[in-house]
Amino acid sequence: MNGADWQPTATLQALRLRAQKLAQARTFFATRNVLEVETPALARHAATDPQIESLAVRDPQDGRCGYLQPSPEYAMKRLLAAGSGDIYQICRVYRAAERSRLHNPEFTLIEWYRSGFDLQQMMQETAQLAALLLDGPDSPRAFQYTSYSEVFSRYLGLDPLQASLAQLQSAADRQGLQASSIADCSRDDLLDLLMATAIGPQLGRKALTCVHHYPASQAALAQLDAADARTALRFELYAEGIELANGYVELGDAALQQQRFIADSLERQRRGLTAHTGDPRLLSALQAGLPACAGVALGLDRVLMLALNAQHIDDVLAFAQERA
Repeated sequence: MNGADWQPTATLQALRLRAQKLAQARTFFATRNVLEVETPALARHAATDPQIESLAVRDPQDGRCGYLQPSPEYAMKRLLAAGSGDIYQICRVYRAAERSRLHNPEFTLIEWYRSGFDLQQMMQETAQLAALLLDGPDSPRAFQYTSYSEVFSRYLGLDPLQASLAQLQSAADRQGLQASSIADCSRDDLLDLLMATAIGPQLGRKALTCVHHYPASQAALAQLDAADARTALRFELYAEGIELANGYVELGDAALQQQRFIADSLERQRRGLTAHTGDPRLLSALQAGLPACAGVALGLDRVLMLALNAQHIDDVLAFAQERA
């Protein structure tokens, strides 16, 4: 440590702006009669998503392990199944092995769920909140909606729903990704790499851009599209080349969700990661009946970065990981 390690990483301007944006978000939801809730940051079960590594916490008294939650999603869906109605939460969440210009292991999500919303309604409301937080109530930003297939065709000349593994590897090679980093990648790994390196940085430059209908293999906790089961009712929101939000029309089928948990566990084993079985309480809530709804999580820290024209997430965090 050195003599400056006690100091915050964010400026006072950034801290004041965070407080202002939190107030704006709460007003946004209050005018829509969306209830603010709190759920545990520490829970018994980890996320199964192979792309996410949960931070484990061991109780020194009984030796049991819990996990800091990477999203309040599981618990919020239990509230929805219990009859809460529309809800939102502003909370700290945690993800291991995530540290970069856009990542800190501890960060802030705004997550909300809207009963009866379809994909278009959820995308529009997400863009409305993002515009408000980025620019204020008179934001000049337009909204744009485009499919996952459309952006792959536009920027890479590929159909992501039909391209072979070899075609995706060739596209990754053309992007300058090292052969060693793509040789053992699955098809979805390569799609993620191409989205992150070749496509995402070009999105949201002229308008807030919602990319929708991700491949069914990347549905996570989303419903598949009844009109095209190759795709999921999932979207991501981009601004200035940065992903700000990830949302779904929520899956309410407990049996299908359990199948996805099992598939996630097998994929985690393939990658050499700890396999997690999924949260049985979430499955019980889905069996009891999740109302038809859509939900989304928006990263507040990245919004603040754009609002301040900051180049690193540390610039908007009171204390980044190294000074926490």
